Amino acid sequence: MSTITESVDVAVPVTTVYNQWTQFESFPKFMDGVEEVRQLDATHTHWVTKVGGATREFDATITEQHPDERVAWKSDSGPNHAGVVTFHKLDDTHTRVTAQMDIDPEGFAEKIGDKLGVIEGKVKGDMKRFKEFIESRGSETGAWRGDVPR
Repeated sequence: MSTITESVDVAVPVTTVYNQWTQFESFPKFMDGVEEVRQLDATHTHWVTKVGGATREFDATITEQHPDERVAWKSDSGPNHAGVVTFHKLDDTHTRVTAQMDIDPEGFAEKIGDKLGVIEGKVKGDMKRFKEFIESRGSETGAWRGDVPR
């Protein structure tokens, strides 16, 4: 299992950044290889990804969520992974977003890609594209302010 940690500072207030992150269905706009995310209910999502020509579908559960602080999840099916994204107010107009993920690559190609830093590079790119996405908009596409206790 690999652990990947990546942070990005965003020139947007923490509430706006958090609100956008809770709009899981917008992830394909900035996450490479994510074709679709469907929010099934308050704590369950269904993902469709396409990487290297291979399409995968899996479900994930939000295990913890606190407005303006954190969103944590774990996969229920498909590739074994879990993670947490935290939001840190730097000042009234800047936020640090940190993603920490534990990923257990499946199959020979994914394991080689992991060893070569491909997965880490994808996460870094996704965080950079999220920064560009939210900064260019200046506002969130929606919000879910519910709390999911651990």
